[in-house]
Amino acid sequence: MRYAKTMTRFRWALVMLVLACSSLGTAKSGTAKSGSAHSQPDSLDWPLGSAADSGISSSKLQSMEAAVRSGGFTKIGSVLIARYGKLVYEGYFDGDANTRLDTRSATKSITDVLVGIAIREKKVSGVDARLLSLLPERARKLQNPDPRKAAITVEDFLTMSSPLECDDWNDASRGNEERMYLVEDWAQFILDLPIRGRMHVGEEVEPPPYGRYFSYCTGGVFTLSEVLQKATGLRTDRYAQQVLFAPLSIASAQWVYSPLNIPQTGGGLRLTSRDLLKIAQLYLNGGTWHGARIVDESWVRASTQPHARIDDDTEYGYLWWLKSFKSGGKTYPAFFMSGNGGNKIVAIPSLQMAVAITSTNYSTHSMHEQTEKLLTEYVLAAVEK
Repeated sequence: MRYAKTMTRFRWALVMLVLACSSLGTAKSGTAKSGSAHSQPDSLDWPLGSAADSGISSSKLQSMEAAVRSGGFTKIGSVLIARYGKLVYEGYFDGDANTRLDTRSATKSITDVLVGIAIREKKVSGVDARLLSLLPERARKLQNPDPRKAAITVEDFLTMSSPLECDDWNDASRGNEERMYLVEDWAQFILDLPIRGRMHVGEEVEPPPYGRYFSYCTGGVFTLSEVLQKATGLRTDRYAQQVLFAPLSIASAQWVYSPLNIPQTGGGLRLTSRDLLKIAQLYLNGGTWHGARIVDESWVRASTQPHARIDDDTEYGYLWWLKSFKSGGKTYPAFFMSGNGGNKIVAIPSLQMAVAITSTNYSTHSMHEQTEKLLTEYVLAAVEK
């Protein structure tokens, strides 16, 4: 009898343990979690706080979770919010805090950070450094030679405004990234492109805002990977780990590589939601993390000011998108990382807030509109002070 009672207690203990583990797994994958800033005082990872203490309505965030779970928003992976330098909310709806995400072109902005660090270290002379001077072996075998190619600078690729006929938003473009992926040598493919032409009505041509024509070109950003390797003496993934990821306590980055084993700096870098948010927070901090300088404040300012206009509402910095978001009758200027699927990592200086919204709505209609709706109608609407 005593043995039977002991076994009964053991079975109940086992059941309770299984239920507790099951509940913990659900919390990681489908609900929000927040923590105290006191939980990791010596860590170079995120200091933690609470939404309520940061002036953000918990009830509004709960309404957001309910909307995501009920299907009001589809294929949302995670929503994270940092305010005043602390991570105050993280909700996971597909995967968990350790899941590495393919946010596509959102990680182009990391290439900007690396170029800024290389300039700070005097490995690259500046944004006016000429591409073909940095890559002379490419210049020697160039197709479609043109003196205007010799004038292409690092800044031209940072601002998506080189004169090359490259446009990922135009299926007919010779430089469309899908054509690049079919060949072995991606950088040569881009540099071999002809010069772009523009038809116009009338003889007078009005100059574009900021003096640059925007044309979205992933291949140009990839070519900066070779520039960084040539300038620093390290392959870009190794350089990134040394000068950016290690100082940010990012240890699990997973890169995509070209057929020639060159790291793809034009997108596809897999990072966790927390690590993506660190990039936006780094720039909100003016280039520092936990008080340590990683990139110059002047570079952050230059990167997040407009250099090209995309449309009436959107401008472009150095691989950062610039736009104002409206919520509750207020307008919030922001700079952000953006990628296919509706991925957005947003920095809002006036609120001292960074927001990461990850999504896998790849190549779907209104993928970015859905993310922006979640941002404006729930996240920004939750800000109480």
